[in-house]
This record gives sequence, C-alpha cells and structure tokens, in this order.
Amino acid sequence: MKGIILSGGTATRLFPLTATTSKQLLPVYNRQMIFYPLNTLIKAGIKDILMIVSPEHSGQYLNLLGSTMKKFGINIYFEVQKVPRGLADAFILGESFIGQDNVTMILGDNIFEDDFSEEIKNFKSGGHVFAKKVQDPERFGVVKFDENNKAVEVIEKPSEWISDYAVTGLYIYDNRVVKVAKSAVPSERGEIEITSLQNYYLQLGELQVTTVSGEWLDAGTFDSLLEASNIVKNKEIYKNFDPIIDTAIAEFNEELKIIAKKRLN
Repeated sequence: MKGIILSGGTATRLFPLTATTSKQLLPVYNRQMIFYPLNTLIKAGIKDILMIVSPEHSGQYLNLLGSTMKKFGINIYFEVQKVPRGLADAFILGESFIGQDNVTMILGDNIFEDDFSEEIKNFKSGGHVFAKKVQDPERFGVVKFDENNKAVEVIEKPSEWISDYAVTGLYIYDNRVVKVAKSAVPSERGEIEITSLQNYYLQLGELQVTTVSGEWLDAGTFDSLLEASNIVKNKEIYKNFDPIIDTAIAEFNEELKIIAKKRLN
C-alpha cells in the first residue's frame, strides 16, 4: 500500500493566512495541520508517501518533512502540482509512484478522530470510501442510498437534496485507479472529479462505503480552523499520534533550537 497526501491549492477562504504559507502548514492546536493526515497513513503501516504540493510552498514542505521521517523508515516523496485539476488528478501525477500497488489518498486538510488502520491494512481490491453525516451536504460529494441503505451513486455537490452523507477526504483504491483517472471526463468546472472514480467502482459493485462515527474536520474557514484546534484539544485527539510522529517532531524542535542558539552566538 502506497500513500498520497494532496496538499496543493490556494485556500483563498483563509487569506491572508495562506498568502504566505500553505493551508496545511497552518497550526491545529500544537502542530501543523499536515501531521494529522500523515498520522492516518503512518498508523496504518504505510511507509512510502507522496506529498503533492503547490510550487510556491514546496520548499516549506521539504524543510519540514524532507528528512524528519526518513530515519524512522518513512519515505516521503514530493510532486509539484502547478495547476490544481481536481482531486483525481493526484492519481495521474502519482502514476509512477503508485506502480502496481494499491493506494490510500487523504486530503492534507482532513482531520479524523477515528482510526482507519484496519480498513487500510485489510484492503484487497476495488475501492473503499468513508461517509459522514453533515449539515451542509451540498458542499461535498454525496452518497445516494437506495431503500436498503445500499450506496447506488455518488454525486458531486448536488443542487437538490439526496442524502446527508458526504464522502470524506480519505480514499482507498487498487492500482486501476490511475487508468480510471486518466479516462475520466472533466466536469463543467474543468476538473477531474473524484466522484467519477467512485462511481466507476460502484458500477462494478466494488466500492465499499463505511460511515464515520467520530469527528471529521476540514478546517477550511477561520471559524472551522479555530474549531478544529478546540476539538483536537478538548477531545485529546493530539494524543492519538503514532510515536514515530511525536518523536520526529520533538527531534526536529530540538534541532531548530540548536540552530537558533548558534545564530545568536
């Protein structure tokens, strides 16, 4: 299993905060946002992770993550996405990285309370996505269920109500996903929608949809960014990190302190 974290985009709703740094490098309580999706992958035993970033922030990601995880057996690679073309474009950019392996992709601004390690470790083939009941489903790709509560379609930002269950930013696919993404027809907004991939596997009867019970945070506005920090603190989500990440952050902090002292001298 390979891992991909999609951390491009401009995050205009968070200007001016994101005028100088990536949204995913903003703090959520006591660490940068990017460590939360990274934790989801590392806890599931994924060792090879591709970070897709925008060109203007690539150096910041390299500085933070370029060497901090390598000594723990976690290999982080970087791919620059000059122009965002939709979430599914990540699988095209990551084609050579994915190779013949399965892949788990998580959005860099998604924070989960639940642990998906078993679902990722036990995945064999097809597709597996996770849905969460939300108050504003029109903002997301939404799962349509039949009378037997079986998923029958995924619709991107529906104009009419079809369901309260939004597909979260965590996706597990087999390596067919690269070919499917390449053949996907761009939507009216010119993007390769990830709903096209989900519907492909759904039509084959190979898409599993699991509902999420815990918190799902995407921190896309000032209020939700603040709320995310409060929830992470109050529900002690920050204590659920893999020891690899906690140790790597602590060592990185010490290195920065040593460098800072040398500069002062």
